[in-house]
Amino acid sequence: MNIEPDHPCRPDVLALLEEHLRHMHELSPPESVHALDVSALQRPEITFWSVREEGQLLGCGALKELDRSHGEVKSMRTPQSLRRRGAGRAVLAHIIDEARRRGYQRLSLETGPMEAFRPARCLYESFGFKHCAAFADYKPDPHSVFMTLVL
Repeated sequence: MNIEPDHPCRPDVLALLEEHLRHMHELSPPESVHALDVSALQRPEITFWSVREEGQLLGCGALKELDRSHGEVKSMRTPQSLRRRGAGRAVLAHIIDEARRRGYQRLSLETGPMEAFRPARCLYESFGFKHCAAFADYKPDPHSVFMTLVL
């Protein structure tokens, strides 16, 4: 697997991100969907990576700088048909390594409490993320689970 910086407008990446947004809107009310669209993923405070194997897109993930000591995991997604190959674990490990390299003291994320999000929550917990209160600009929301990892 190769993890490299990528552009969210690349056609296969764009299709995956559109799948991600559609799925988030199927699972949560609009005010509780915090997935970023393509334009937001191009902001300077966000670094975006894709995971590929022999050119095939297996997933993506992003790191948003909240401040000089705190980052946020964003846009973690693997295509439904290509799950269980380790791409999510690989990109999350890459994001954590990059957060440490940048000197962040904490890495946080928002995900959902529904059963559909359980595999993601289990992945985050396996890396040591713990449940926490809402962070940054988030507000408490019954459709959100907030997690953080002290680095």
